[in-house]
Amino acid sequence: MRLAAMGLAAILTMGASACAQTNTAPATPNDYAKADNWLCLPGRQDACATDQTTTIVAADGKTSSETFQAAAAPAYDCFYVYPTVSTDPGGNSDMVIDPAEKRVVDQQLARFASKCRVFAPMYRQVTLAALRSVMLGRPSPGDAELAYGDVRDAWRWYLANENKGRGAVLIGHSQGSRILLNLLKNEIDGQPAQKQMISALVLGMNTPVDAAGKYGSIPLCTKADEAGCLVTYVSFRASSPPPANSRFGKTDAEGHRAGCVNPAALLAGKESSEEAPLHSYLSSKGYGAVEGQSPKPFAKGLTVTTPFVSMPGLISARCVSEGDFTYLSVKINADPADPRADDIAGDIVVAGFTLKDWGLHLIDVNLAMGDLVALVDRQAAAYGAK
Repeated sequence: MRLAAMGLAAILTMGASACAQTNTAPATPNDYAKADNWLCLPGRQDACATDQTTTIVAADGKTSSETFQAAAAPAYDCFYVYPTVSTDPGGNSDMVIDPAEKRVVDQQLARFASKCRVFAPMYRQVTLAALRSVMLGRPSPGDAELAYGDVRDAWRWYLANENKGRGAVLIGHSQGSRILLNLLKNEIDGQPAQKQMISALVLGMNTPVDAAGKYGSIPLCTKADEAGCLVTYVSFRASSPPPANSRFGKTDAEGHRAGCVNPAALLAGKESSEEAPLHSYLSSKGYGAVEGQSPKPFAKGLTVTTPFVSMPGLISARCVSEGDFTYLSVKINADPADPRADDIAGDIVVAGFTLKDWGLHLIDVNLAMGDLVALVDRQAAAYGAK
């Protein structure tokens, strides 16, 4: 089981060429002028136009409802690359929008529509089937260069046809973040497009930063009112830090460490290493296309009917750097005396076994969703988007 988990993590963190197929004919490029090749585009009812209503559960168990409204005329854009969710049978996914892709943008992107125009290209990602092949000790049939090329083409199409000088936030998670790191390196850092970058949210992935806290020339964000910087972290429970075999929270790049930025701390005017309460939006329905814990009861006797739940004060976090690992350490501020839940779901569980080397990867984005949305708006103001 542990070897399988290491294999699964390895394919998410390796470079594009490491799992590329050889001796295959070049794939036909996607035409991103076709709306069908986008999960989300502005001005249409699509995968991002979902119900984001939230039940807020106070420590005393009392509840209230928070409604959601997409911005009518947002001043900036968000470009999102989704994580490994495809249930297609091959090594790379097709371009047909399936429930798995819809679910993940509902969890990770739709809420940003309150602040920005949202763009989410479909791409021929390395599938869960390819990951299972690695878990069984076989070569991956997935081609990560194909996946990267699709996102690169979508980004270029967006810049040429939709950007029109607007500021843009780049958002990714897991495989999507690995692709974003390559996109930042090849298409943005030192290129004209860097002028349009409000920030990049590279979540659930090891971002190798140098001693100056930079990925290339792009610095980690150190305050809320800062543009042109990068937010990145991988999350682990404070009670279960990364074990030695974890591929998350460390990097093999010599002279570099995995970056960690705590968005909640920046909003509070603190250093990322200081603890701050997270504004989490947890799913009331469960997470993703891989096995995970079912949602726990959010309070005694409470039935939740909204898609999301927020529990102010229950979850806090700080960036920790210990040994080879740098990560967002997530603390559950449980109070057994109150009726509210004393724990959250979010661990990856396979056959009843919790994969501790994965930490809280399933909910990296949910944990700080409210903070991320608020932070990009502060960054956009600093950038000058009006």
